[in-house]
Amino acid sequence: MKKFSFLILLAFMACKQENNPAPTENQETPEVVEKTEVNFVNFGEEIGDANVLTRAEMKAQYEQLAEGDTLNVAFKSEVEKVCKKKGCWMSLDLGEDKATFVRFKDYAFFVPLNSEERETVVKGKAFISKTSVEELKHYAKDAGKSQEEIDAITEPKVEYAFMADGVLMQE
Repeated sequence: MKKFSFLILLAFMACKQENNPAPTENQETPEVVEKTEVNFVNFGEEIGDANVLTRAEMKAQYEQLAEGDTLNVAFKSEVEKVCKKKGCWMSLDLGEDKATFVRFKDYAFFVPLNSEERETVVKGKAFISKTSVEELKHYAKDAGKSQEEIDAITEPKVEYAFMADGVLMQE
């Protein structure tokens, strides 16, 4: 189908050129800009790119969520980070130094290990994840942080989280 459409486009362009006279000395020849098609690949549930929020719209949605709320949504952003061992999680940019941590439903699929900076659409559930001060201190201790660093933890950490049913990623 793509080849057929391409052939029709070529035929149309050839006909159009026959009807247009060659440029005169005073006319500039229009610059031909070749468009490259960007391909996307689905991971998990097959999804499309229609009716998706922008990263700014998604950030605004997260700001309205409370702990325990979930929001079924699809949004588009760029991959900041990805798990380098299996591709079992990724972080998507929301702008203004905010990101959302994306995991994949039931670990049923993974994304490529070299996914950084790729345009991506995710569909699933957005929610707020809150880690208590006690848990954060425990993690810091496990990570070998100094007592001074552990004592500096005084507030819970609120994170934007996402459980993806499907991912549509730029190839």
